[in-house]
Amino acid sequence: MLGPVLLGAIFVALTVSAVNRDRTTERLDHAATTVSAAVGALCRQLQAAADAVAVVPAENRVAVADQLVARGLATTVDVTVPNQPLLGRAAAHSGNGTTGPLSCADPAPRGTATAFAAYAYAEEVTVVAAQGIDPALMDRLGDAAGVAVAIGAPAPEAGPRTTRQLTAVPGQPLPLTLSVPTGEPTLRYAILFLIVLVTAVVAVLAARWLARSTTRPLGDLAWAADRVANGDLDTRVPIPRPDELGRLAGTFNRMTRELQSYVQALTASRDQLRRHLAILGDTLSSTHDLDRILPVILRTAMTATGARAGLLLLADPSDGRLAARCGAGLTGAWDLTQAELAQRRLPPGRGVLGTVASTGRPMRGTGGQSPDEPVCESYLAVPICAPPADPETDPEPGMLGVLALYDRLGGPAFEDADLRTLRTFAGQAGVAVHNVRVHEEAQRLSLTDPLTGLWNYRYLREVLRREVERASRFGRMLTVLVLDLDHFKEVNDTYGHTAGDQVLGEFARRIRIGLREVDVAFRQGGEEFVVLLPETDAYGGAIVAERLGAAVRDRPVPVDPRRPGLDDRIPISVSIGIAVFPEHGGTAQQVLDAADEALYAAKHAGRDTYRLAERVSRTGAEGHLDAATAITGGPQPPRHGRGR
Repeated sequence: MLGPVLLGAIFVALTVSAVNRDRTTERLDHAATTVSAAVGALCRQLQAAADAVAVVPAENRVAVADQLVARGLATTVDVTVPNQPLLGRAAAHSGNGTTGPLSCADPAPRGTATAFAAYAYAEEVTVVAAQGIDPALMDRLGDAAGVAVAIGAPAPEAGPRTTRQLTAVPGQPLPLTLSVPTGEPTLRYAILFLIVLVTAVVAVLAARWLARSTTRPLGDLAWAADRVANGDLDTRVPIPRPDELGRLAGTFNRMTRELQSYVQALTASRDQLRRHLAILGDTLSSTHDLDRILPVILRTAMTATGARAGLLLLADPSDGRLAARCGAGLTGAWDLTQAELAQRRLPPGRGVLGTVASTGRPMRGTGGQSPDEPVCESYLAVPICAPPADPETDPEPGMLGVLALYDRLGGPAFEDADLRTLRTFAGQAGVAVHNVRVHEEAQRLSLTDPLTGLWNYRYLREVLRREVERASRFGRMLTVLVLDLDHFKEVNDTYGHTAGDQVLGEFARRIRIGLREVDVAFRQGGEEFVVLLPETDAYGGAIVAERLGAAVRDRPVPVDPRRPGLDDRIPISVSIGIAVFPEHGGTAQQVLDAADEALYAAKHAGRDTYRLAERVSRTGAEGHLDAATAITGGPQPPRHGRGR
């Protein structure tokens, strides 16, 4: 503590010395200016006097010169006329020689000068107005400037002095020396030393007091900081007194309490996030239902980022519009039920959500979104992309939808960490949606006949069992049609299997055209097909059979003949067997068998017709498509032994 005081004293001493020198220099500068101005004024005064004598008539010059000298405007005024004696009052010099007066206009050195003068000329008359250089003049100049003034070198005086030389110049013809005493600030140094001594004593006493009054509280604060650093957030510091240390202790205790609350909230948020992630993992691994997966992803993302609301939309493959799949915390026009929310559509390229979907780049901000989107104060939206099938050949991920969050709780806007978190969940959503669609496509392919696009025999068993159970539960009817193309073997033998495949594909297309949306068509195998008509009786089944038969019979199928001489259009017909649940059977297998037997009857009746199954007893043997054996039992594979 004493070091800064000593440094300050040295600095003050140096500053005082420098200031004293600067003041001396400044004093001499001012004196030089003042003396030069005074001598210049005397020269102008002498010049005015000489001019005044020169311009008056010759007979009046002596009288005017005497008046000017009497008034003190000059020491002497000399008037010289060629071939005449010198005229004037107190004439001392003629201006010739080395000891004459110095000229104000031309101050050339002339030895020891006793005066300086100004000259005027008129009609061969020379007027010299002179001012004597004596101690009185030097005293007057010194009093005016506040310094000692001497002509030439100064006389030796007691004590050190600082001098300044003034050279003779036109208008100031005197070579003068200005001097001031160089004062040493001895008293100031003594006072400064006393101040340093007193300050040092006070500093020593203050240091002892501060050491006794601050060391212990600081030690307590350091001990508490170590405890907090080791995880003990219950540590508190006593507040000794309401000074700076007391405020520091109070701030430390408040910081510890807030840190403890923050850690507790962070722990709770972490535990909640872990639970949501566990639920998300279980959901992703246990189901392929997007209606269960997507809400879990949305809620987990909202929990991880602290968002008030969220919305997840998927792109419709048919038109590219964004369809809302799930939402949470939405207000205003978006506060809808799940069924109503699923009807909302947003076009790509418009608004925040449409821009994210069309560009594939995330967006965040505050307000200003499209009026068709949820109202919020802040938003964060990222694209949901499918993982690329091959990063080398297909680096661009496919756009699947948008995941958006609204109004971050506890903050004015979403941060970079929230963007990274939401990207992670959007990636999980993209993988989930992609996997579900791949699973659905694989399932569709496993249940679809690749040639005709109709459902295959495997799916027939499940759907027939389900429809029979539903019809039985609600007391409704179910009609089963079994269709078989007539003479299809001859088509293959004559035109080839390629033409036969074309016939089967066209036949399947005509079946789909002739059915309702609730009706389901299957390819059971070969050229045999099955159609299920929910909530349809035998009369309705006969109408459908007649319509399908006419659609096949009336328009031959165009093909590309492989051999010359063959027709490029193949006429075909179909035989149909009809059976109704529960009239012709009490189980799925019984109804299918009844329709199959009716198909035999149509074949034996000459083909290109339909037949209704005969009534059977409902107490007959149970079939294989009961609830317990729906997958392993059910309709048996088609029998191909019947005539075509």
